[in-house]
Formats: sequence, structure tokens, C-alpha cells
Amino acid sequence: MKPTLVVLAAGIGNRYGGLKQMDQVGPSGETIVDYSIYDAVRAGFGKVVFVIRKSIEKEFNEVFLSRLKKRIDIDYVFQELEDIPKGLFVPAGRVKPWGTSHAVLVSEPKVDGPFAAINADDFYGAQAYAVMADFLRDLRGDEGMFALVGYQLGTALSEHGTVARGVCEVDEKGFLWTIVERTCIEKTADGVKFLDDSGKEVRLTGRETVSMNFWGFTPAFFRFARAEFEAFVKDRANDLKSELYIPLVVNKLVRNGKAAVKVLPTEDKWFGVTYREDKPRVMAEIARLVAAGKYPTPLWR
Repeated sequence: MKPTLVVLAAGIGNRYGGLKQMDQVGPSGETIVDYSIYDAVRAGFGKVVFVIRKSIEKEFNEVFLSRLKKRIDIDYVFQELEDIPKGLFVPAGRVKPWGTSHAVLVSEPKVDGPFAAINADDFYGAQAYAVMADFLRDLRGDEGMFALVGYQLGTALSEHGTVARGVCEVDEKGFLWTIVERTCIEKTADGVKFLDDSGKEVRLTGRETVSMNFWGFTPAFFRFARAEFEAFVKDRANDLKSELYIPLVVNKLVRNGKAAVKVLPTEDKWFGVTYREDKPRVMAEIARLVAAGKYPTPLWR
């Protein structure tokens, strides 16, 4: 069975100031998502499931569905605040989505085998899709064997503000030991740093392995994520800015021995659009790849 690609595209894009998942960055008007799907198709993925908000369904259909449906099996689901377990309630004033773990969870009805999950606004590189597809195809009944594509922190930062990254510790066999979501990592003139929970400044080398939210899972992840999400809503819903990130669920599974996560290295360069000021760099990087013959233009001929 060919693996499925789940594209997390329901983000609001407050820092970017618009629907960055639909912004044109390629020389013929392509989006980052177009390049992601192109790489996924040639890596051997058989289906794509988009996680979007109901409010952008019309734009999604106009931008993606019409030109991609002939290339690969396409489907989509909605991520909304109201998608919570029965008997629980959305607190007044909550507008922020429930987080990446919830975004993956709502895709469950459309996924029937091993799958990868990615962000819509990140360019991961063709090799990342190839190594992930190989990993997912090689799974042989081990429900608790997951994967993560790892990048070097210094190559995965924005020049225009703070970013969130999952900072990883990896053992000698290449398996994830722990991952901590750092939400305010910043590149400065004197190095890379972030503020910890107490407000203390912590410096990083830039050589750390980080997650850019390119995960590989079996359907068992849905069962784990559902239990964690229900507990999260019960305990944290009134914290209006709280989110259940994928690393929070994965960390607990690894710590409790319920899952192992293989960190897949890639030599490809990540880039993305956290801020609108990132867009010129993304356009330049894609133009460079097109000039080098890595992608055709237009992409979908």
C-alpha cells in the first residue's frame, strides 16, 4: 500500500498576515504546497489529505483541487474548534486552533494506513519525501514505530523573527530520545537563543537536530493522540493560547515505551514562510532549484 501524505493547512497565519499556504512563490505561480505534492508523488505517496478550515474551502478548491486531482488522489477534512470529544466545551474567547496533534487527529477518517504529516508552509526538499516514503513502505506491522525527518537548527531559522522548533536529542542508533517544543527561538548577531519557561535566556549552538513537523506515523498514532487530546481539553482548555503540539504526544509515547521514533537525516535544505519578509528568500531558493533542473517550470505541465 502506498503511504498517505497529510498536509496541515488550517493555520491562520497571524505572523504572516494572510493565507501563506496559498501564496505564490514559484516562477509560474506555484505554492509551496505544489512543490510538496510534486515531491510526494515522485517519492511514491499514493494519496494526499489536506487539513483545512471550513472558511477557506472555496479558496482551497480553486487553488489546489482543480490542478492536483489528476496527479494524485486528493481529499480533505476540516479542523475546527468544535471538533472536541462529546461532553466537553470550547471556552468563551478561544480562537486559536487546538494545535498540530489535533490537526493530525481530525484526518483519521481519511487515512487507512501508514502516513506522513507535514506543514503546508514548509519546503522540505525531495530527499525528505523519498526517505520518509521508504520508511513507511518498509513498516511490517510495528504499530509503535514512527519517524521524523531531522534538520540542523542553524539552517531552519528565520531572519525576521522568532520561530517554534522541536529541539531533539537523538541516541547513538538514530532514535529520538526526547523532543522539546521551543516556541521563541531567535537568530541574533551573537548566535541562536531562546527564553525558557522561567524567562531565562538559553543559548544554542545551531547544530542541534530539530523537527520541522515532517512526521511518519502508523494509524496507531490516532488512538494515542485522541486520548491525549481529551485530557488536554479537560485540563488546559481555559488557557486560551495553549496548544497540543505533536512533540508533546510523541514525547510521552517514547518515555512510556509505547513508541520508537527513527530520526531520518536529509541533506536537503529547509525553508519556509513564517513571516511575510521570508517570502523573497523562498522565491529565490525555488528559482535556484528550478535553474538547477530540480523542478520544471511550470511545475504541472
